[in-house]
Amino acid sequence: MTDQSEAEGMHAAPKKVGERLAEARKAANLDLADIATRTRIPQRHLEAIEEGRYNDLPAITYCSGFTKAYARALGLDEVAYARDVRAELEDYRGIAHEPQYFEPADPARVPTRALAWTTAILVLLVVGGFLIFRGGLLDGIGGRDPAAIAAGTDTLDDEGNEALAATNAAAPAAPTAAAAPAPATGAVVLTATQDVWLRIYEAGGKRLFEKTMVTGETYQVPEDATNPQILTGRPDALRVTVGGREVAPLGPPEKTIADVGVSAAALAARAVAAAPAAPTAPGTAPAGTPLPSATNAQTPPGPVRP
Repeated sequence: MTDQSEAEGMHAAPKKVGERLAEARKAANLDLADIATRTRIPQRHLEAIEEGRYNDLPAITYCSGFTKAYARALGLDEVAYARDVRAELEDYRGIAHEPQYFEPADPARVPTRALAWTTAILVLLVVGGFLIFRGGLLDGIGGRDPAAIAAGTDTLDDEGNEALAATNAAAPAAPTAAAAPAPATGAVVLTATQDVWLRIYEAGGKRLFEKTMVTGETYQVPEDATNPQILTGRPDALRVTVGGREVAPLGPPEKTIADVGVSAAALAARAVAAAPAAPTAPGTAPAGTPLPSATNAQTPPGPVRP
């Protein structure tokens, strides 16, 4: 009789994966709530795995991942359990056969929906900020001064920098106060008398400096720069000195300028070209005109004495 019982036990069907997991859990004095806390898998899904109700899971492909996480929480061979549960799925009745099962990521490591949305938003903000900085928000508006645009003083049309250069070339220079000619050498320093945006660049297009300078901030143009030039919408908000000597403003008030040289030599040449002729005082003969002498002066004829 004993031999017959042993034979029947040898031919008994092996236990299901869920039954083995349940026995291991009970042997460790753990309940399903403990496993759910360790694996972050809902308790109802763990119950479905233990009872072999795979149809109650969100999808068949979750069986392998959930089973591995369950086995790992108990210190069992998760790879062997995942293999066994896939074998059970092949014979599981009531489930349409699927030619291939894709094992999902470990559910314990899957980020929450809120974290995924937060990460996506942060990525979009970073990418958008980089594109604005790299592509140039200022370049997108033709390199114009945002402050001048907001004030309505930038009259640049839609044709971009070429129209800007043509406007600057055609605009007559406004009369400025007489200033000492700029020296041909010395450090060129720009000082903001008001908050002003500007860009300093070389003739080849390389940008040396670009920002909105606050009142009192200074910038020294590199002396080794190749034909440095300036773009700004408020040249009157900049005080320019060469070798410590102040020179005339770079342009008329509230008028955008571009491609204006800011090297010591360019400012010296500009000062010489813009210097007006000395005015002639009223009643003074122009230079080179001989003045009448006393002997040459004519006197009106007087009455003749008898």
